[in-house]
Parts: sequence; C-alpha cells; structure tokens
Amino acid sequence: MKNNNIFKYIFIIFIILLIIGTIYILYTQNISGQEIKEDENSVSQNSIKILDTLTMGISNYDTMNPILTNNKEIINIDKIIFEPLFNITSDYKLEQCLATSCEKKDDLTYEIKLDTSIKWQDGSSLIAKDVAFTIDRLKERNTAYFANVKDIQTVETPDADTVRIILSKPVLYFEYNLTFPILPSMYYINEDFASTNKIPIGTGMYKIASIDDATILLTRNDKWRHIKDKTPKAESITIKKYGTMGEIYNSFKLGNIDIINTLSTNFSEHIGTMGYNKKEYKGREYDFISINMEDIILSDKAVRQALNMAIDKSILVSNVFSNSYYVSNSPLDYGTYLYSSEGELQADKEKAKTTLEQAGWIFKNNRWQKTIDGHVRRLTLSLVVSKDVELRVNVANEIKRQLGEIGITLNIVEVTTERYYQYLEEKDYQMILTGITNSINPDLSYFYGDGNISNYNNPDVKSKLNSLDNYKEIQKIVNDDVPYIGLYRNKGTLLLNANVGGNFIPNSFNLYYNFNEWFRQQ
Repeated sequence: MKNNNIFKYIFIIFIILLIIGTIYILYTQNISGQEIKEDENSVSQNSIKILDTLTMGISNYDTMNPILTNNKEIINIDKIIFEPLFNITSDYKLEQCLATSCEKKDDLTYEIKLDTSIKWQDGSSLIAKDVAFTIDRLKERNTAYFANVKDIQTVETPDADTVRIILSKPVLYFEYNLTFPILPSMYYINEDFASTNKIPIGTGMYKIASIDDATILLTRNDKWRHIKDKTPKAESITIKKYGTMGEIYNSFKLGNIDIINTLSTNFSEHIGTMGYNKKEYKGREYDFISINMEDIILSDKAVRQALNMAIDKSILVSNVFSNSYYVSNSPLDYGTYLYSSEGELQADKEKAKTTLEQAGWIFKNNRWQKTIDGHVRRLTLSLVVSKDVELRVNVANEIKRQLGEIGITLNIVEVTTERYYQYLEEKDYQMILTGITNSINPDLSYFYGDGNISNYNNPDVKSKLNSLDNYKEIQKIVNDDVPYIGLYRNKGTLLLNANVGGNFIPNSFNLYYNFNEWFRQQ
C-alpha cells in the first residue's frame, strides 16, 4: 500500500514536470515565432520593390502653366511643381512657404519678406520682382486665382527680398489670398507669356521634364530646398492625357493609372467597388437655407430653432444624395481648425415642437398658430429654389416632407435662374435654398457682416469678425441665433490603386500633402 502511494506521488510529480516543460517549450517557441515573424516582416518590407514612378491621368488638357490653366486637375497637380508665398496646411492653417513674413502696415498696406535663398528649377534665385510679375499676370485675365489679387492696386519691390502690396480696399485676412503660385519674371523676358512654348518652371519638389501629345513627365527637382530631408520616393511622375473622364476611369480600372481625383458621386459605376483604396475629403460647395430675419414670423428665434431641429440632415443626405454628400452645419465645416460645433442644434422633432410651444405657438386644427401684433399668424412658410437645379428642388421637397411631420407647412416656390438671383439680390423671400463655394480665405462677412443675405444684424458678432481668435465664439452665437440652416457640402475622393502607398490627407486646397512619402510598389 505504501509502495502504491509512492508510485502515485512519483506519477503526479512527473505529470506536473511534464506540464511545466510543455508550457516552457510553447513559450520559447512563441517568442522565437514572434522574432521570426518580425524578421519575416522586415524581410518582406525590405523585399517589396518600390517603383520609381507614379502615374496620373488628366482629361481636357490645356496648359501646365498654373496661371493660364483652367483645368482643375492641373491646378491640383501644379501644387507639387509651383509654390505660393504662403501655404495652407491640411487643417487650413496659414504657413510660410516662399515668404518668411507678412506684416500688415495698415488696412491697405502689407509688406512681405521673401526667402531669396530659394532657387528656381533653372538655378536662379527667387526675387521680389517674381512676385510682382506673377500678380500682374494674374490680374490680366480671369484666371483661377483672379479673386486672390483683384483688390491689389499696386505692387512695389523696394529691394530683392521685399514686396509691398497696396490694396484698393481693406480685405479681411488678406494673407490667405497670398496662396497663388509664383512664377519667375526673368524666365519670361522677351516672351509673350500667354503664348510662349517654354515649359514653365517652379520651386516645388517636382519639375516638368517634357510635354508631348500623349504624356507629361515630371521628375524630382534636385534644387528643391527640402530635397535632403524630404526626398520624394517617386523619382518621376507620368501624367497621361485622355479625351474624357470615362477613359481615365477605364485606364485606372486596368491598372494603368495609379491616382485619380474626382468630385463625381457615381465613380463606382465606372470602376466598381473593389481593388482600390479611396480617401474622401470635404469639398468647398456648401448649400444652406438663408432665413430672412426681417420676416414677421421668422424674426422669432424659436421658429428658426424649431426649423433647424425639425430637419434631419442625415436623412436628407441619404434620401436625396445616397450619402454621397457630407452633412454640414456651418460654412466653416470643411476641415478648418477654426470650426467649432459648440451649440449646434441637433435633429430632434419633439424638441422642435416643445420649442415652439414654449414660445407661445399653439398646435390647433393640425397647424401651428400664434397671435402676433394682434393678428393670428399661422406657421406656413415659403422656400424659394431655382427650378433649373434639379437636386435642389429634390432637397426642397425632402425638407417640405420633414417639416410637415411636425405640422409646419412649407410652400416651395420654384423660379427661373434669373428670378432666383433677383430674390437673392433683393432679399425678397422668407427662406431661400442657396449655396456658395467656400473661399480659402476664412472671412465670414458674407454671412454675418453688413449687407448679408439674411438681413442678420448682431452687433456683437460683427465686432468679432476681424479676429480669427473670436471665431469659436461667433459660431456659438450664430448656432443659437440660426440666421441660416446649414445642410450639406460636396465630397471629393482620391482614388488610389492598391499598389500605391503613403500618407494621404487631402483637402480641397491641396490633394498632395506629404507627397514625398507616396510610392508605388510592384
């Protein structure tokens, strides 16, 4: 019996040692496996063949000259060839580029200092006369950057690194207008700028090596001042010319193009939904309802707030645009660091009805009514929309449906384009469905300054418009006042074949942030 117990204890000890040994072996194998896996990943990463070129496509080619082109995609591509005095970051902050400073001397005068150590792609130095030359060329024609310079009266160049700009009238945040590409003055001496065959040169990370009927070749600019610490992975970029966007989609689908930018909402119909990556960004086209603040009913803030809460913008964007647009509550909601959502009213139909009731509106006989100045006013409103813009008509009908769910009657006034602009100019409406293309300049005077389209008059807001430091407070105030109801903005999409890697943070000013890190692998 005693021997049996000894054997039993020996067996138990053996089992315990076996378990401990097994655990140790598994642990060491796991550690070894992790090291092998890391080594394999390292080998795998090191064995990836990075190709020395990227391929893009453009349709309707006109010119690579950033001042003369009317092609939006060339304007985008030109960002990696030419540079401005000041750049815009991915969150829309202003940063130095060719300029080292911009001092506001008075409301009309700005003095800019240049970094004259910067070299053009032909080896010559950047000088103040280059800036004056560029501004003069921009003012000669209706270019993509004409709005940036239209209020410049004169440009002085007292020395090689100083540019003095005198405006014809004050421009809020004028520094944001200094984001147009600069071209070299000496390069175009004895040339007709508008018709010369010379390939334009810039100061950016790539230069134009050649242009022919089928392709444009860009190569790395070895004179780029950041070339040592930000050397582009792609030695060259081939830009293929196509007749139509449809041809570009087909070529992308076949793997012959690496990168496409599109504002189209139906690109997947052309290229499918698989086999590529995409990076979406907020566009500049912003639609909203302008409310006439002088209207006897709409001057009641509770009504404006109820309208805003009664409209579910997510449902609107889903029903009308199949979610191909972004919900947008503010003219600043396009990716800028200045945007604040503090105080924004959320969609809430019950709260909308409560807000009306607390303001003295009574829901009677299936309609809201209130006695104002001795008269019974019913909550029946009109919304002007251009009948020539089908999508906006669809939006208006969706808004009418949603407001009807809480008992607000909306009459849609469909008018011709000409009559629509008369309504806007004369401000002869209760509400109007309209929109703007956001400028890079963050000035909000259009919405809240003198003569704004909703007749909004808040002295506190007006006094705050001249400082970006006040912008978060401005948004908090107007979110409560509701002179406008923001609806949606368009969506841009950067389409990238699966073999393209990098750090992608596009916005509507520049698609190619960190482009030096982009690469194509085999």
